[in-house]
Order: sequence, then structure tokens, then C-alpha cells
Amino acid sequence: MCQVLALLLIRPNEIVSVGALVEELWADHPPRSAVTTLQTYVYHARRIFAQQELVRPDRELLVTRPPGYLVDVTEDEVDAAVFTRLTRRGRTLLDDGRLEEASRVLREALDLWRGAALANVSAGTVLRGQITHLEELKIRAIELRMEAEQRLGRHRELIPELRALVCAYPLNEWFHAQLITALNRSGRRAEALQAYHDLRRILDEELGVLPTPEVQQLQLELLNIGHLPLPADRDRAGVELSSSPS
Repeated sequence: MCQVLALLLIRPNEIVSVGALVEELWADHPPRSAVTTLQTYVYHARRIFAQQELVRPDRELLVTRPPGYLVDVTEDEVDAAVFTRLTRRGRTLLDDGRLEEASRVLREALDLWRGAALANVSAGTVLRGQITHLEELKIRAIELRMEAEQRLGRHRELIPELRALVCAYPLNEWFHAQLITALNRSGRRAEALQAYHDLRRILDEELGVLPTPEVQQLQLELLNIGHLPLPADRDRAGVELSSSPS
């Protein structure tokens, strides 16, 4: 039942078909009783909602809507939807040069996260795709906030967080580039060079490739000058920040 509710809640106000729910629960091997079992899960979920008084008695939260079901909620009632809305707002503020506001809004969005998405739910194939999408949106929000903070000149303050990020996402070259820049702009040129060599070693060991030309250029500039220009803004077209993560 948890998988069913998770899939419905991660796509609020959107009809999730019976077929998608059956695939989530049983993949390619559903039992003959799959639809009946699914209906039982929905029945028990509605009972729990009523018993816990999660909604008013005159309000139906879990709605049958052919060809499946949907969770009828407002945007502010689902963290995933709030997160996406705040991230879109933060990106707009950043594009408009309102850096302090962008940083604040993006931090507010990221504060909604408590560990990995749906970490306590056993996810099937459909739900795993939704979780991956949410995780990509989280990375994008982090990137946008890092960009805002760097443009505000908070290089020294960012170093501990950037070190943690390159450990958590070792193949994300953009995070490495931000760390290299923050270190150098904080007067820690030797550490910036070491950060570049760490990235080069990781990419060689894991993928057998060199850093991108843009990151290699950071090294060349480190060897020739004391301060680097900020890395190029992260391309924001890679992950669509839709109104809800679907």
C-alpha cells in the first residue's frame, strides 16, 4: 500500500492509471488478482485517512478517476510540489540578478529535503523513475544556490559545503569547478590545484576520461593567475522544472 500512496503523492492531482500502479507493484508478473488487490489497498488507504482525520469528513483525498486514481490536494500540501515551485522561483530570481532573494528561496526549497526521496518505501520500476527525477531536481536546486552564493562573493563560506558535495557527487564536474574557484578566491591556490588533480584522478579511475575543456581551463588559469573567473553558469535546460515532478 505504501508504494501506491507514494506514487500517487509524488504525482499530486494527476491521474495515475491502474496499469501504472499494477506495474509498480508487480512489474511484469502481476497475479490474476492484481486489480482486486489494488482496490483493497485503496480501500484501506481511505479508511486510514478517515481514521487519522487527515482531511475534513466532506473531503475526498483519494479519488477514483478513470482510468485510475488521483490524490486531490492543494500544491502546498505536498512537499514535492512545494519544492518544485520554490526551485522555479529561485531560478527566475537568479536570472533577474536578485541574488539574495534567489539564495533564500533556494535554501527554503532544499530545507524541505530530509535524506533521500522516499527512502523508507520499497520502490518498483515506475516509482524509481519518479525518485530519480526528484533527485535530479534536487541537484539542480543545489547548483542554482551555489551559483547565487558564488556571485554574491561568499567563496570562503561555501568551501565546506562544496567539499561535501564533491564527495556526495564525485562525477559532477560542475561542483568540482565551483570548489576550485571558491578555494582560489579564498586565497587557497594550492588547495585549488589539488582539488583539480583530485577530480582528474576520479574521472580517470571511474570513466577513463579527462575533465571537460572548461574545467581544464580553470587549471591553466590557476597556474598563471591568482584569481579565476566564475565557472560558466550551469545549463538549466537539462531538467525540466515543471509544476510538479512527474
